[in-house]
Amino acid sequence: MKNTDTSGLSDPRHLHPKPPFPQGEIASPGLERELKPKADHGESSYRGAARLAGRKALITGGDSGIGRAVALAFAREGASVALSFLASEKEDAAITLGLIEEAGQRCLLLPGDLAQPAHCRELVRRTAEEFGGLDLLVNNAAYQRTFDSLADIPEGEFERTFAINLFAMFYLTQAALPIMPAGSSIVNSASIQSYDPGESLLPYATSKSAIASFTKATAAFAIERGVRINAVAPGPVWTPLIPSTMPAERASKFGADSLFGRPAQPAELAPVYVFLASHAASYVTGEVYGVTGGRIQL
Repeated sequence: MKNTDTSGLSDPRHLHPKPPFPQGEIASPGLERELKPKADHGESSYRGAARLAGRKALITGGDSGIGRAVALAFAREGASVALSFLASEKEDAAITLGLIEEAGQRCLLLPGDLAQPAHCRELVRRTAEEFGGLDLLVNNAAYQRTFDSLADIPEGEFERTFAINLFAMFYLTQAALPIMPAGSSIVNSASIQSYDPGESLLPYATSKSAIASFTKATAAFAIERGVRINAVAPGPVWTPLIPSTMPAERASKFGADSLFGRPAQPAELAPVYVFLASHAASYVTGEVYGVTGGRIQL
């Protein structure tokens, strides 16, 4: 039977590019302009509905990838947004700032190294000072590298990975929670690696498993203040982190093993973060939401 549907529905398998990609290796941490194909952060597609009107957000790793898509969505939903990023990523951060300001919202750029606990506390202080408070925290920044064998993992790799992926999350949450009013929300970025770890990503996968546990445990503390804490566990997502942390051959095939035959684009993750940040998720806390392309049921 011929499909005569005119509702605008599209086959999700074909919404975005499929591997193989013409992507070469790039230096870490990678920039958006180096991605081939270009990533979609919702620049042309995301439409806000005032779900976060008047809210005040801090997003780590907000310059590119999932962080940029979430920052753009939050701004179009009415939130002011502070972006944490590495100084080497200032080019991407400037573009994200432009997207936020185009949405009519305030943006604060806060470069620095999340591996420093004092910097984490300063991020919270500066955001609250600039915006007159803080009621949304997205712990999204991540560090990862791939290794072919256990012997290849250098001394200090676990320490660096945990310092950025987990310890920073702790220091940021510890600093933010006491000043967040009831109704606030914290959203952490976990991963499919939390539940289906790959041996080549051992330090990263282990840290992401810890994030899932951290989210559930801290939710009990936070709800005593009326604050919800949840996490999103993405599967393969096309961001600069991918070709900057794995061989070109692997990056070119990235996401082909999902049920969609492709990786997600950052724009496909942002609505889940918006939901968890908004009052629509008022009875949701301590949860880990999988967006894995069907690779695993969390």
